[in-house]
Amino acid sequence: MKVPLLELVRQYRELQGEIDPAVKAVLEKGVFILGENVAKFEEEAAAYCGTKYAVGVANGTDALELAIKSFGIGDGDEVITTPFTFIATTEAICLNGAKPVLVDIEPDTFNIDADRIEKAITPRTKAIVPVHLFGQACDMVAVMGIAEKHGIKIIEDCAQAIGAEFRSKKVGGFGDIGCFSFFPSKNLGCFGDGGMVTTDNKALADRVMMLRAHGQAGRYRHETEGRNSRLDELQAAILRVKLRHLDAWNDSRRNNAGIYDKLFENLSRAGKLTVPVEKKDRKHVYNIYNIKIKERDKLRESLTVKDVATAVYYPIPLHLQPVYSGLGWKKGDFPVSEKACEEVLALPVFPELNEEEAGFVAQAVIDFLEGGN
Repeated sequence: MKVPLLELVRQYRELQGEIDPAVKAVLEKGVFILGENVAKFEEEAAAYCGTKYAVGVANGTDALELAIKSFGIGDGDEVITTPFTFIATTEAICLNGAKPVLVDIEPDTFNIDADRIEKAITPRTKAIVPVHLFGQACDMVAVMGIAEKHGIKIIEDCAQAIGAEFRSKKVGGFGDIGCFSFFPSKNLGCFGDGGMVTTDNKALADRVMMLRAHGQAGRYRHETEGRNSRLDELQAAILRVKLRHLDAWNDSRRNNAGIYDKLFENLSRAGKLTVPVEKKDRKHVYNIYNIKIKERDKLRESLTVKDVATAVYYPIPLHLQPVYSGLGWKKGDFPVSEKACEEVLALPVFPELNEEEAGFVAQAVIDFLEGGN
């Protein structure tokens, strides 16, 4: 049996009757930039996330970069985040001229270890970027308490976690700004690139709206230098359709994760692998289902032979990436992140994955660990 890591064609076929008319309506109207679908999607997405405002942008990286820029964070400033995430998080910090300051992760959730944050704060610290990695919220009570104590901003990186909750509140509504990606592989993905910021602060929302359109406050009147980072009308129309199905898809992801958890129960008890942990008071939406196993690379080879697709998120922590070699980090600086990079393996968990496929994947893992093949 061939099992993909992600199957977007299945999803499209299920929604074709809704998506095709939505796309056709945009084509027939001929408005492709900042039209009514963008405005309506922003309203609907804000309501979904529990915030007053949402602003559509071109992609998740721009969401982070514009969020940081909206606070005037730049040269000489520091922003705290994690070394175990996609480079967009630190890229957005550096592209604004600020310096990323890294804090190691919790070994069970892979999220930033809030107990380590305060030691990393200096007079130059302007913000914390907690990353809700793989679909599970960070400990936002702890993060918010630290930020409030020191008077620094919180910019949530929600790229992998739309719909995830902490104490029944959705991510993107805790900090000053939340940042989302609609890359096709995300729980809510468009047919290309797309992103969004959420906030309860109108001034921040207006600032991001201005920055996404070349710093334009009125037609051909530019208050600042921004960029071209507009969510286009076609993507917004598609996202409006898909948003209506997001909760059901997240429930399917959670169900698939539960199937794996149950089938891996004996191996997990025996210490042969570690399954994802859903912390108390959190709703994990499993953008990625990552197991941890010491023989990760051998297992991956075995699964590839059996036509089971997998991925490694992430093989190299950010502090050891060549691009950051000049910042003085070295191997051993963030040992929990480094160990995770050596042991994590993502299994298929997409909503359309059926029980037979999930069982096949799990059995292939079990066969390897119990029989060595």
